[in-house]
Amino acid sequence: MATRRRAQEPLKQRWKYACEQMHDYVLFMGNTGLRPDEASRLEYRDVKVVKDRDSGQTILEIEVRGKRGVGYCKSTPGALRPFLRLRTRNKPKPEDRLFPGGTQHELFNKILKEEGLKFDRDGNRRTAYSLRHTYICIRLMEGADIYQIAKNCRTSVEMIEQYYASHIKTTLDASAINVRKSKQRQEAAKVSRDE
Repeated sequence: MATRRRAQEPLKQRWKYACEQMHDYVLFMGNTGLRPDEASRLEYRDVKVVKDRDSGQTILEIEVRGKRGVGYCKSTPGALRPFLRLRTRNKPKPEDRLFPGGTQHELFNKILKEEGLKFDRDGNRRTAYSLRHTYICIRLMEGADIYQIAKNCRTSVEMIEQYYASHIKTTLDASAINVRKSKQRQEAAKVSRDE
């Protein structure tokens, strides 16, 4: 909400473009799970608007160029509008970067400070990388498969379990964990063990 407000009513009119870029950066990152360094290398030709055949949703398919080569990412539908606004606003060539210059990081940090969100309740600093954490946590809380999230984020299940364990607890199904056999099944199991 704060980035939207800033994009609509920048403190100075000459900052409007930068504020709009930053708002779309936040939405794009929160709906793709990209690392900030991956997003900084992203070119328009790396992003395709597609209708996903499995979900029927219009999403982005992204070729992610990172330190380990090329990987792939499918966005949530929430990344579509920010991407289309970026494309309309910037009228780019295919090889132009989506987020050139890095000013969105400075503005993002400024807004975090203004909103009292620079640190979480445990004293951990929030940064642009926190948008990746937000993406992963929301996907987990909405019940997405952890293996699919790991593949989409180009990481391991172990890393997700290590850093997001507190959010995984909401995806655990107590009814599946606390299954009890019926009396008849328990007795049948006992008889077969005794034979």
